Amino acid sequence: MASGLAACLPVLSRALDRHVGQDYPRPKPPEAQLALLRYVEAYDGVTVRKAADALLMKPNNVSALVTQLAEQDLLERRQDAADKRVAHLHLTAKARRELAAVHELMSAHVADVLATMTDGDLSALGAALGSLNALAERFHRDR
Repeated sequence: MASGLAACLPVLSRALDRHVGQDYPRPKPPEAQLALLRYVEAYDGVTVRKAADALLMKPNNVSALVTQLAEQDLLERRQDAADKRVAHLHLTAKARRELAAVHELMSAHVADVLATMTDGDLSALGAALGSLNALAERFHRDR
């Protein structure tokens, strides 16, 4: 099961990213930027270090991404009140709109493919969804 999931999930992710990239009206940001934006969306106020740990990246690389995204008005840094060396990351309104558009495209593409599947496959996927979410949460929690 582990090797099957490890092989299947990246293929699904790449296929979905490719379809979204084709339909998105602007050039698709690099995957590392998208990963950081998605993580900050899920964990508003996260620190650079925590985001780096969760994304399995070096803090200086995440810091560089934060600078790029801040220059594009997609991310803002807010200093920690207790420790001025620590920055908390927050999405801007622009980033929230763009991520919402991406999520909408993703959902539409998945819905289109789901519509071609059998009732049995749909039931199996529905039953597995909770377990897949738990798996994803464990990866984030354990990192």
